[in-house]
Amino acid sequence: MNFPLYIAKRYIFSSSKNNAINIINRIASMGIIVGAMALFVVLSVFSGLKVFSLSFSNDIDPDLKISSTLGKSFLVSPSQESQMDQIEDIVSYSKIIEERVLFTFDGKQEVTYLKGVDENFNKVNAIKKTIYNGDWLKKDTYQVVIGYGIAQKFSMGLLDFNHYLEVLAPKPGKGNIENPEEAFNKMTLIPVGIYAISEDLDSKYVFADLGLAQELLEYKPNQISGIEIKMKKEADENAIISKLQTIFNNKITVKNRAQLNESLYKMLNTENLAVYLIFTLVIVIALFNLIGALIMMILDKKANLKTLLNLGTEIKDLRKIFLLQGTLLSVFGGIIGLTLGIAIVLLQQHFELVMITPTLAYPVVFSLENVLIVFATIVTLGFIASMIASSRVSKKLLD
Repeated sequence: MNFPLYIAKRYIFSSSKNNAINIINRIASMGIIVGAMALFVVLSVFSGLKVFSLSFSNDIDPDLKISSTLGKSFLVSPSQESQMDQIEDIVSYSKIIEERVLFTFDGKQEVTYLKGVDENFNKVNAIKKTIYNGDWLKKDTYQVVIGYGIAQKFSMGLLDFNHYLEVLAPKPGKGNIENPEEAFNKMTLIPVGIYAISEDLDSKYVFADLGLAQELLEYKPNQISGIEIKMKKEADENAIISKLQTIFNNKITVKNRAQLNESLYKMLNTENLAVYLIFTLVIVIALFNLIGALIMMILDKKANLKTLLNLGTEIKDLRKIFLLQGTLLSVFGGIIGLTLGIAIVLLQQHFELVMITPTLAYPVVFSLENVLIVFATIVTLGFIASMIASSRVSKKLLD
């Protein structure tokens, strides 16, 4: 057996004659255990909050979205649609039109996005499960589905035939406008459904049939502003994007879900990193106890170390004893802390012990990545702390 490792294990599992040193060792061990447990629980909570926050936008965001690099809209030929149908990893796709327009109702106005969608939209997005009241729109009609936020601003109900929801969009073309009324295309819409997702998204879109949007904006039958795609779960995203670029002659931009919500993902990742660094700082402070415990152990075992030195043990091997002792304490403490943290997270996942509201449990997500991050952090910082403490062993000290 490795001599320094053997001595280090003896020092870990045997009590000192000095009670103060035993107490300091226990405090150091508890600091490592609690630090590992707390860091894992907090990272799991923020993973849960990230999934919870993204679940709102995931209801209306596709896996991939195609848009034109040359303008607001582009043309899709039947041959291009046929080639897309042949891509095996694409489950379904939906042609859409998005444009900011003016909505008016009972003297109130709101500028937001009109989103024209085809009959495949429900296969790409889980929009139907967000319907708060009413039904989803039907094809080739003037029906629309509005957000809960817009319904509140307009004080609007469904199928209100006393007041009409109207949409106005600028007419395409050039030249001077002589009559302002002729500058806009105008349509009367029939709200048949209200969706509810989140405060921001509930005021972002008014969903309508693709044909209605094309008529309002004077688009051609094959002219659209984007294509939304749903992929198979194990699909190769980069391979699909490469095939799509080939089909559309590299004149399109393809974004995945993270790129569509870049600011949200960046904010969540920044918060996660900030919390990790804060709790890592807490662990660093806790590991000062480990440094103190090892130094006290060195002083307590000074006579034994002097004997080993006289028997021919080198100073580097004596230092290695305490380096290994501190590292092993970090490893054991990290494992125990992680075990407790995993138990807490799994209990919250299955039994919903902590609630945000009477019906909503605090979201947590068990992740192997978080386990590895916490264990690596504890062991690395413990190794550094042990190296600092073991450097106190010197020939001068033993003389």
